[in-house]
Amino acid sequence: MMKPDFEQFKDLPGTTIFTIEKAREGFHFNEFCMSLRKEENRKRFLADERSYLDEWEMTEDQKQAVLTRDFQKMLDNGGNVYFLSKIFAAEGLSYVQAVSTMTDMNVEQYQAMMLAGGRSIEGWRSKKERGEA
Repeated sequence: MMKPDFEQFKDLPGTTIFTIEKAREGFHFNEFCMSLRKEENRKRFLADERSYLDEWEMTEDQKQAVLTRDFQKMLDNGGNVYFLSKIFAAEGLSYVQAVSTMTDMNVEQYQAMMLAGGRSIEGWRSKKERGEA
């Protein structure tokens, strides 16, 4: 069986594709996120985040991303946005509040953009076309 070529997706600006490699990289990290479904785990995590994180087989980069609430860095380190939602929900943040931190917009701007139909396709097709590659 031929392995799919996901390299083409690295050229999409503002998009992190959750590939097989990302799933492997983030396995323990995403397990940590899912542990926050239980109230007792959320309480333990919020009471002493570092100690709770150290119970999980995660990289230091993954742990630091959680501690600083750098959601884009969490995605870059194998986090799946649906699992990351457990982190911001534990703090009472909405999906819009958390996801807006991954953009160059504040919450109100991000919400307005999404209500207007999402990010404009103009200028967002390729990092190479934008001179970012």
